[in-house]
Amino acid sequence: MAIDVLLGLQWGDEGKGKIVDVLTKGYDIIARFQGGPNAGHTLEFEGIKHVLHTIPSGVFHTNAINLVGNGVVIDPVIFLKELEALEKIDPTARKRILISRKAHLILPTHRLLDEASEAAKGSSKIGSTLKGIGPTYMDKTGRNGIRVGDTELPYFTERYRQLVTKHLQLLNNYGYDYSRLPAMEQEWFHAIEAFRKLQLIDSEHYLHQQLKAGRSILAEGAQGAMLDIDFGTYPYVTSSNTTASGACTGLGIPPNKIRKVIGIFKAYATRVGSGPFPTELHDETGELMRRQGNEYGSTTGRPRRCGWIDLPALKYAIEINGVTEMMMMKADVLSIFDTIKVATHYEYKGQKIDYLPYQPDEQFLRPVYTELPGWKSDLSRLTDYRDAPQQLKDYVRFIEDETGVKITIVSVGPDRQQTLKV
Repeated sequence: MAIDVLLGLQWGDEGKGKIVDVLTKGYDIIARFQGGPNAGHTLEFEGIKHVLHTIPSGVFHTNAINLVGNGVVIDPVIFLKELEALEKIDPTARKRILISRKAHLILPTHRLLDEASEAAKGSSKIGSTLKGIGPTYMDKTGRNGIRVGDTELPYFTERYRQLVTKHLQLLNNYGYDYSRLPAMEQEWFHAIEAFRKLQLIDSEHYLHQQLKAGRSILAEGAQGAMLDIDFGTYPYVTSSNTTASGACTGLGIPPNKIRKVIGIFKAYATRVGSGPFPTELHDETGELMRRQGNEYGSTTGRPRRCGWIDLPALKYAIEINGVTEMMMMKADVLSIFDTIKVATHYEYKGQKIDYLPYQPDEQFLRPVYTELPGWKSDLSRLTDYRDAPQQLKDYVRFIEDETGVKITIVSVGPDRQQTLKV
């Protein structure tokens, strides 16, 4: 059996959680392959909103196992709180959650280092969620990290203290106050005791055994392709590979086992934090888009920057991921506009180009727009795409023609029921 990969094609917040929830009934295993509690996957059904940070988005379905892969970084305090909230809804949830022993742990001092580093950057800060993600991945690549499986070893506390000693030296260099560390550590070690009782597995072996047994697997990404550490708008990116290649390294699966790559994008574009955003709207239209789409970070609560859809950036994300089909989210948000703009090209250093250049900063680049008529009608009650306004169908077809990739789902609201098959 093959593995399908689902990931975001913009700067995150595309609606991946909702789509994973919708698709889970067709899979045996949902496997998260990168990121950490900086992610916020929002799902809504039966009038209740749920936000997941580390646990895969298929957890509300009893048919699927949910695996947190080796490419994920885990804060045990946040993870246990998330699990406890889930168990209030479904007491059986933890039975369906597996955690890779090779996933790295976020320590309290990682969070302090994140804060200290971001504060030191001043006006050049990248917009970190301050969850300790970056410092944890730095320790991973620096071969200093502590992994989930280490909690089962007799010298775990010794390894923890060695790494914390190094972190305190760095914090002293920053001149950062870490007086609250003892309280943070007390909470962290209490969470570790509970964490050890969860189902910790050798995940790569497990996945290969499940593939041999004919099980279907959906690999779930966090953030978005434009935040990839290698291919995103560096340095304003996350610390992991958010692209399809990250599914291989983040789960231990070979490329030839990947069947479909499903790309999720919004009908417009948003971004949280600093960094290039070619189509960003700094006017009332952008503010109206933010209010209509409730564009505030599910993890940080920060207002998202908003703008029209950027096709050169979308095509770039499609190419580096090998996207085989797309799903368009939040089409209902654009219902308020008479005219909708689509960036099809850039004016870049005196040339007209249709690709994302190395440095897509506003000082070098200006988007070139095509205008399309809006649909000006409420989409939220639609149950069949055939009944959608022709203007919406024309918008979908325009994006398909420009990108060369079929759109298979259009979302017209936050609830799992507000999902139209094209």
